[in-house]
Amino acid sequence: MSESIVGASVSRMLATARRAREVGARGVAQRLAWRAYRDTGAADLFFQIADEDILAEVPDDLPVPQERPVRGDPLTIGWVCTAPAPGSGGHTTLFRMVEALEAQGHRCVLYFSDRHGMDAIALQEVVRRHWPALRAEVRDVADGIRDLDAVVASGWESAHLIVRYGRTPMRRLYFIQDYEPHFYGHGAEHEFAAMTYRLPFRRIALGEMLDGMIREETGLHSDVVPFGCDSSAYRLPSPQPARHGIVFYCRPDYARRGYQLARVALTLFHRAHPEQEIHIYGAPPRGFDVPHTFHGRLSTDELNELYGRTIAGLAMSFTNITLVAEEMLAAGNIPVVNDMPLAHAVLPNPLVRWAEPTAGALAGALAAVVTAPDREANAIAAAASAGGRSWQPTGDAVVRIVEDEVYGS
Repeated sequence: MSESIVGASVSRMLATARRAREVGARGVAQRLAWRAYRDTGAADLFFQIADEDILAEVPDDLPVPQERPVRGDPLTIGWVCTAPAPGSGGHTTLFRMVEALEAQGHRCVLYFSDRHGMDAIALQEVVRRHWPALRAEVRDVADGIRDLDAVVASGWESAHLIVRYGRTPMRRLYFIQDYEPHFYGHGAEHEFAAMTYRLPFRRIALGEMLDGMIREETGLHSDVVPFGCDSSAYRLPSPQPARHGIVFYCRPDYARRGYQLARVALTLFHRAHPEQEIHIYGAPPRGFDVPHTFHGRLSTDELNELYGRTIAGLAMSFTNITLVAEEMLAAGNIPVVNDMPLAHAVLPNPLVRWAEPTAGALAGALAAVVTAPDREANAIAAAASAGGRSWQPTGDAVVRIVEDEVYGS
């Protein structure tokens, strides 16, 4: 081996060792993990629908029953969704709608989908343990969607699956909680999601913001149902503790939650107010070196206690208003929310602090809340503004829409 080759090899090893020292053990581990992630195509695990289940085009119509059932006869309604995880807010909201239909005497069936394999028995146990009020049967969507009066999609993948596996006559609806094309960059997944709003389904939009976003993109209107808030679970503590610090719901892997923006905003806030403790719950923050207290996943009672002793919260979402904002209000915590067109129609509460989605504006809004002279009065007013709220009106509206679609006006 020539001296030049040996010298080059030594230089590369020295350079590698120097970079390893610079980035530290964590940086080395991240780089090795990233290389394995890239080389094995692990990102494919996040794509939850098989190629053969993706619609090639938007059908003009789909088969519906020639006759409608007699109004008042119990209906059988299917709900198609991804496999639920304990604590999932989206599943909890969806299952509240299922409960509302069951309370009216209708039979419901949950169809779960998992491209990578599904254990229906295990998932039924998850549902029974974490959503005990549900009576719905659990099935695998791949076994077919049939023997239903109506089926309800709950996300873009489920809308594709309904067309693929629900080929018998039935009524089709779409319960929409987020503007899902914005989950992705403007590429294939964006378009797969966007095309579902043009399917011949009856769309039910959770809040006016979603209806407006869909209408702006498609020109189509949706039935709008109101946001709810469980004020029996989220409420002002009694007696009120001395409030201190702020709270943030952290989901680094979900772009719509704006983690990188929140991380910079919280860093700026800490520099201005190091005396205020920063509480984080949800998933562990990444690349966040500011002092903070991480709580992990919290139960509803634990969340209410945390909201009830902190002054402000950072409530980030870019695809619909986050449920977190009003839950904070109900506990007397003032939420700082990233401002978006149409958002005020969904959350018209004057105590919400809207901020331009820049780190400086978000940090400034948090600072304004924690330094306000009337913090105790604001907390009481915030809780009062959300008092008496529930998901009952939302469930009632969904029941009315589903029954109207199946029975006829």
